Amino acid sequence: MGNDMDQFVNLSITEMPALRKFRSIGNFALSALTAALLLGCTSSSHQVAMPEIVGTSASFRHAEPTPNLSPGFDATWWQFFADPALAELVARALANNHDVRIAVQRVAQARAGSTAAASRLAPTVAISGSASDQRTTLGEEFKRGTPDTRAYRAALDLGWEIDVFGAARAGANAAELDALAAQAGVQATRLAVASEMARQVTLHRSAQLRLHKLKALHASYIKTESITRRQQTEGVVSQLDVARAAGDTRALSANIPQLEMLVATTEHQIAVLLGQNPGNPVAELHRGAEVTLPTVPALQPGQPADLLLRRPDILAAEKQWLAEGARLREAQADTWPKLFVSGVLGGEDLSLNLLNTGPARYSSLALAFSMPLFNAGRLQANVERQTARERAATLQWEQSTLKALQDVENSLVSLSKERVRNVALQAMLDQRGLALQRVQSLAREGQIGQLPVQEAHRGLMSAELAVLESRTDLALSGIQLYRALGGGWEVQTGAPQQPSQAIPNTPNTTTTSALTQGQPR
Repeated sequence: MGNDMDQFVNLSITEMPALRKFRSIGNFALSALTAALLLGCTSSSHQVAMPEIVGTSASFRHAEPTPNLSPGFDATWWQFFADPALAELVARALANNHDVRIAVQRVAQARAGSTAAASRLAPTVAISGSASDQRTTLGEEFKRGTPDTRAYRAALDLGWEIDVFGAARAGANAAELDALAAQAGVQATRLAVASEMARQVTLHRSAQLRLHKLKALHASYIKTESITRRQQTEGVVSQLDVARAAGDTRALSANIPQLEMLVATTEHQIAVLLGQNPGNPVAELHRGAEVTLPTVPALQPGQPADLLLRRPDILAAEKQWLAEGARLREAQADTWPKLFVSGVLGGEDLSLNLLNTGPARYSSLALAFSMPLFNAGRLQANVERQTARERAATLQWEQSTLKALQDVENSLVSLSKERVRNVALQAMLDQRGLALQRVQSLAREGQIGQLPVQEAHRGLMSAELAVLESRTDLALSGIQLYRALGGGWEVQTGAPQQPSQAIPNTPNTTTTSALTQGQPR
């Protein structure tokens, strides 16, 4: 049996009468296949064009002129803040964040779907086999009508839907575009995680710095209240002044728990971004290093049209639009005839009543077509539905572009105006410092008491808090601008930095192993 099957497998096609008989059908199928390939190559496809809403402006409306800078994309924009702890936290988040890992799995799903859709363009080949043994105890005269049989069969089955009108090719193209959109979704998630980590770290450090300043200011209020009470016993001030001083102290102390809560909740959020239990301390936040706010470097936002190539959410919307267009072509092609080719090539070994007939070969080749005639409007309704989906995807692409432009313009305005505000607050801080020096000088000369000195000191610390809050908003605006631009930019070396206000951080014995950053393929 084995030798017979070897002969069957090595048999040339030209030796099979059945295949020679259907050679003309095969030639026709080959011609149809060639026409299908040519049709697939010349079929119309969407051309990616810039939405008219982007315009042709060379710059953003609220971009500040920075002639010394040249735009250049850098995916690791957080490195520009020159903050090793922040860079380490972002790297850990990108490697372990669950949102990023979920997005990567969506890419794997989309790629598997793309492979499955592309398989429609190729023929299917299967091998089949069977063995049967049928016997009876009836006499020889009965076995003539129902003989004992033993049969062994093996065959190769071929099936192929020739994509004459491009339905399968359009479906494969749509699935491939879905995979590209999912990959852009990974980049969008990574950008969101990186910017959110930078934002939470900034809020956490700002809360620590403000808490430190607020506690020092609270101590000054307590001292002022103590001086006021002593002066009241001396008859210098009234009980009303004491009540006012005590009320100011209590009002200020009420803000301390709120900042302590913000320190804790931002650390919890950072832990979740890192993919770890929020009940465990984040090691990078408890290393005893000084606490400083990230410094926003000068940057050039480039042209509005650059967003189409850089913002991952716009790229994902564009791929979805192209995918819906491909599905529309698939739906249109489904209204046309379909061409099928099938073939079988096999062999069998048959024996009747212990009489071996020897190995035999068999083959068949068939060409068939199917054309829809009546389906109660189902195919046309599918075309209309897909047309609406394509139009909706076009509007979604334009809407994503509009929101991206809005994000950049808002971030530019926020950053620009906050810089102006920061300069004004810094000037106020300088004046408060000069006022304190003058009051202290008068107190040393004995011209005034300690109460004006404490009031001037309180005014200085209040100004320091205002400047600190402005620097926090400045850093948050810069982070938002980087996110709105879809990445990072080449920064100006030696750019002036904002004055930092630092306090020592408390050490913590908790350690966390460094994890390598995962880059989705």
